Amino acid sequence: MNIQTLYLRDFRNYETAQLALSPGVNVFCGENAQGKTNILEAVGLLSTTRLFRSGQKRDAVRFGAQQAEVRAAFFAEKRDRTVRAVIPQAGRAQFFVNEVKQKRLSDVTGVLRTVLFCPEDLLLIREGAAARRRFMDIALCQLRPNYARYLSEYGKLHENKLRILKDAEEKPSLLDALDDFSFRMSAIGGHIVRYRAYYLRALMEKAQGIHASLSGKNEQLSYCYHTVSAVPDPFASAKEIGMQIWEHMCAHRAAEIASRSCLSGPHKDDLELLIGGRSAKSFGSQGQVRTCALSLKLAERDMFYDSTKEYPILLLDDVLSELDAKRQDFVLNRIENGQVLITCCEPEKLAQVQGGRMFLVSQGTVQQV
Repeated sequence: MNIQTLYLRDFRNYETAQLALSPGVNVFCGENAQGKTNILEAVGLLSTTRLFRSGQKRDAVRFGAQQAEVRAAFFAEKRDRTVRAVIPQAGRAQFFVNEVKQKRLSDVTGVLRTVLFCPEDLLLIREGAAARRRFMDIALCQLRPNYARYLSEYGKLHENKLRILKDAEEKPSLLDALDDFSFRMSAIGGHIVRYRAYYLRALMEKAQGIHASLSGKNEQLSYCYHTVSAVPDPFASAKEIGMQIWEHMCAHRAAEIASRSCLSGPHKDDLELLIGGRSAKSFGSQGQVRTCALSLKLAERDMFYDSTKEYPILLLDDVLSELDAKRQDFVLNRIENGQVLITCCEPEKLAQVQGGRMFLVSQGTVQQV
């Protein structure tokens, strides 16, 4: 899988830009705040339908413009394809695959597959549980379209249930619908938990090997998947898991009403990483935490290849400057295959990368050098 041409119009600080990309390594070099990351964010938007720096898509519209547009022509699954996003200043973003408008965002996610590695990911282990859920969800939505649909429906149900709980004090009649939302959330939640359990098991097998190669076998990486306490086996059938979540929700119904919050469900899941049996979040050194996060990201890329027999597009956003020489070399030695887009302030760090193309980014303009 590789992008052949990328077109931007009124996206972030770009009035217009069209880039012909190499199927190998593409380096975007320039000073800070010139627009390097915006290029990677445009690709990420077409892949995940999200902006990785801002949750509001309208924030991507260039100041003074009415709408932004991003388009990629790419080669995947042995044929040429296109994906396009149109983001108005007001209203919903629209996505097109081969110029056919898509009704659901879940139908766009994963058409163009990417793995993003940015400096914030190096803090993935020490951040809150939401960051680790997002890490799982972004990969699974691209790999498993059904998961994206389940996650989207669960999110809507959770939002409606939360609104009921918050407004029930003024309108007690709203509680009549509470159990209906809880039951449906439980059924969808069973699928989400099962998908996550199987994905994490496969991902961590790869991450453990990568971690051992980078840190040495004396620091064994392991994990614990924390989901609803009433679920003893997250690998059971989705129906069985769903019923266990439902029972847990019923047991906490009064507490949810009192606290006005959803206390049970996969929206509270977490992934705990362990180094030598001890929590990496609580006891890991800075180097250990970074090695852990790096192992997860590289394992994620390998998971995509195993599933699709094509490497996803790897987006490296100024991450090399945050790594020591040993870890820089480790990353660069693993990107021989597949398309890679790298942002960098110091191109000499990429001296060992052969071939590809280099682009100079300055004040919202891009020039190949």
